[in-house]
Amino acid sequence: MLVRLLYASRAVDASPAAIENILTQSRQYNPTCGITGILCYGGGIFLQAIEGGRSPVSDLYGHIQRDPRHKDVVLLHYEEVTERRFGGWTMGQVNLARINTSIVLKYSEKPELDPYAVSGKVSLALLEELMATASIIGRS
Repeated sequence: MLVRLLYASRAVDASPAAIENILTQSRQYNPTCGITGILCYGGGIFLQAIEGGRSPVSDLYGHIQRDPRHKDVVLLHYEEVTERRFGGWTMGQVNLARINTSIVLKYSEKPELDPYAVSGKVSLALLEELMATASIIGRS
């Protein structure tokens, strides 16, 4: 059974090297577990969608909750799905500093990423629009 999980967290270390390290580890680990997804980062906040089998996704989310590189981890959305939405990515990346802020503003009160202030469905819609506008890099 496939599931999709969406969560937000705050980066403990927001340096480019720390963010790249998280992405590198994700891209190495996720394919071995059948996990796909995207990671959106901006203003010290992560918004991540992960998809795959129920157990691997649950295990990964548990690891993220315990990971000292993340704080304020919040589950935004969880659902069983019949197909992957982000299947082409082992872990795609969105750098919000490089996209048109009007895309983010369409889904929030301010032109900055704050998944803590909107619903999980709104955050998922933002990720889907970023994917549709080719704002995501790192397709496998």
